[in-house]
Amino acid sequence: MRWKNLGEHTVYENQWLRVNLADVLLPDGRHLDHYLIRLRPVAMATAVNERNEVLMLWRHRFITDSWGWELAAGVVEDGEDIAEAAAREMLEETGWRPGPLRHLMTVEPANGLTDARHHIYWSDSAAYVGHPEDDFESDKREWVPLKETPDLIADGVVPAANTAAALLMLYRLRFG
Repeated sequence: MRWKNLGEHTVYENQWLRVNLADVLLPDGRHLDHYLIRLRPVAMATAVNERNEVLMLWRHRFITDSWGWELAAGVVEDGEDIAEAAAREMLEETGWRPGPLRHLMTVEPANGLTDARHHIYWSDSAAYVGHPEDDFESDKREWVPLKETPDLIADGVVPAANTAAALLMLYRLRFG
């Protein structure tokens, strides 16, 4: 059942993404034109404090017109180390500098449409530096009890798949 990409060409490109059209060979010999989006890697980071609270952002996403809790995230710049990008994004978006980061997981949130990989890091410490540089990205930044996150996910208050996966993994690490 393996699909084979016989080649693709770019139909649109900007600094953030590239839309390509691929010639895909299906297992039964048919060809399929398939659009796909090529993206830079995304780096995410959070911290879990000694009270088992996780640092999160409450934000609106205009594309889906939805509100929800998310982790700090952004694209990895050319030549930037992924873990350093995760730390940078956390500081810029929350005002908190993470302690030593550990890789939690890498997810592919929409692998039927895009090659985006989201690399998620976490720390068990963070230092408050000051008001976030990118405060326009969220209404508030809060330490949310990790024990509550499975219910927040189930209630749809964590709509982003990358954040939901990360929170469930952190929950598993902290509470078994």
